[in-house]
Amino acid sequence: MATGPLLGIRVIEIAGIGPGPFCGMLLSDLGADVLRVDRAEVARRGRPERPNRDVLARGRRSIAVDLKHADGVACVLELCERADALIEGFRPGVMERLGLGPEPCLARNPGLVYGRMTGFGQEGPLAQAAGHDINYIALAGALAPIGRRGEPPVPPLNLVGDFGGGGLLLAFGVVCALLERARSGQGQVVDAAMVDGAAALTAFVHGMRNMGAWSDERGVNLLDGAAHFYDAYETQDGKYVSIGSIEAQFYAELLEKTGLDPKSLPPQMDRAQWPALKQKLRAVFLTKTRDEWCRIMEGSDVCFAPVLETGEVAEHPHNKLRGTFVTPGGQLQPAPAPRFSRTPGAIQGPPVHAGERADEALADWGIPGERVRKLRDAGALA
Repeated sequence: MATGPLLGIRVIEIAGIGPGPFCGMLLSDLGADVLRVDRAEVARRGRPERPNRDVLARGRRSIAVDLKHADGVACVLELCERADALIEGFRPGVMERLGLGPEPCLARNPGLVYGRMTGFGQEGPLAQAAGHDINYIALAGALAPIGRRGEPPVPPLNLVGDFGGGGLLLAFGVVCALLERARSGQGQVVDAAMVDGAAALTAFVHGMRNMGAWSDERGVNLLDGAAHFYDAYETQDGKYVSIGSIEAQFYAELLEKTGLDPKSLPPQMDRAQWPALKQKLRAVFLTKTRDEWCRIMEGSDVCFAPVLETGEVAEHPHNKLRGTFVTPGGQLQPAPAPRFSRTPGAIQGPPVHAGERADEALADWGIPGERVRKLRDAGALA
């Protein structure tokens, strides 16, 4: 049974990659009925005998529609009449050319929240340019600060643009627009661009820079790996631990637990001495294994955590107790977040293939079986 604070909210997700599916997953995890509209050709060439292992696709049912077929477009517009929100991730103008832009959708349902996910936004000189996470965060100023001094920037996977500045921002925007609709009764368009979202994530860097506490030079700042008390260190067994002992009292505990005498060391914030102090800590952490350092530091005020690999995160006692990771169908994945005291979220089902559970979903959305059969006969629905 579905549960979550978004229970009763219906969302149409025009299938895409990366940030769009992540947004759909977040909304579904928190209770929304998210209906994914996949391309008909994907369903026709699919391998439904093999389970779908894509975690980002979890919790939704799918219909496979030919959006170049007039009846397929008509079907989606009909669904818009029953939806609270629609999310899409095409380049600007694509949905309009398909006949599914904001204007016809909002004409059918003036209360619809129409969420748009792009890299560069709906307008501007780069709006039509191809790109990926690394390009969007580069333009936003989020890539340049990440990396070691004298070395190239290090891509932070695709977490900052696609997911943090993209899918999460779109989900936030959609929910905000739904809250506003409760007052005004009107829907609206949400323009979520990954450049904008990644830029928002850099607010603290701009604040530090404005105060004269951040340099544009990479790898020389408080939180970019320059400080000896804020970094990851290799251990005797080739694994790593993370240290974030910024505050003086936490730093004092770090020195105590590593056996370093504070009287023999320069002041913590003497930046000229950070490289030398880092060498001292490197040598100390190499004397014990990661598990041995966990026994010494974990749970203390050092600000410490082991650097866990993806395959071992679920077995850490803290993650295990809180159920931070789950294994439905034997597939390791993060649990729904955040948590709610009265209306907890839940994974509403395993990932499905394009068109899987379509009849069930369309019936629940009020599309009669005879109408579904006609759409299939016409080739508009796979």
